[in-house]
Amino acid sequence: MTAREFSRSYRFAVGLLRPLLGATTRRDWQGAEHLPATGFVACSNHISHIDPFTLAHFLVDHGVPPRFLAKEAVFEIPVGGRIVRNAGQIPVRRNSADAARALEAAVDAVRAGECVAVYTDGTLTRDPQLWPMTGKTGAARIALTTGVPVVPIAQWGPQELLAPYSKRPHLFRRPVVHVWAGPPVDLTRWEGRPLDAAVLAEATTAIVDAITGLLERIRGEHAPPERWDPHTHDLPLTGDYRRKEAS
Repeated sequence: MTAREFSRSYRFAVGLLRPLLGATTRRDWQGAEHLPATGFVACSNHISHIDPFTLAHFLVDHGVPPRFLAKEAVFEIPVGGRIVRNAGQIPVRRNSADAARALEAAVDAVRAGECVAVYTDGTLTRDPQLWPMTGKTGAARIALTTGVPVVPIAQWGPQELLAPYSKRPHLFRRPVVHVWAGPPVDLTRWEGRPLDAAVLAEATTAIVDAITGLLERIRGEHAPPERWDPHTHDLPLTGDYRRKEAS
């Protein structure tokens, strides 16, 4: 799939999901003018298992077919996994050495002019108020390796349609789904420097700051001064952490 080209599987998925999202949500979309004409990383917060679809809805309706870095389990779903794979999505085996292969595929995609969508949280946020957590460094690595822009995107409202870790959507609630894109994050101060842990952490913080700033505007409130860091809590880094709390 080349830049801005919708494959047959992608068109099938769009035709299936767009009417459903249109019927179950109302939309507040802003900032589409910040989406580059070619090759970029779209970075969003992650508050619901349904927000990849609302993010894709926003991007697709502005002519951008995103390629998501998605956990490998998604590709194992009967029928749906085949559609996802044929639509050019990129599997990630989280917390493993194989994750580097996904980043290589993402680098190749943005260099070819495509949009790669990355969740800086890496999983559904564990912040009690659903603010972005300290970020994973994949988006910063892709951007600093290639020089492509990083567009911050904040979402709010998908959690009203499907609460975090819930399997029961509220199909008749029709929440307003806010998807706001901001100007590309200025990463120039880190360009040309070795991609060590410090550089990647600083650049990632800048990306998460931009997403959080957009989300503050949507929600009309300030995020906590200290960002939630899953490494400082005795919780699993992925999956439904509430199971551990209940055990």
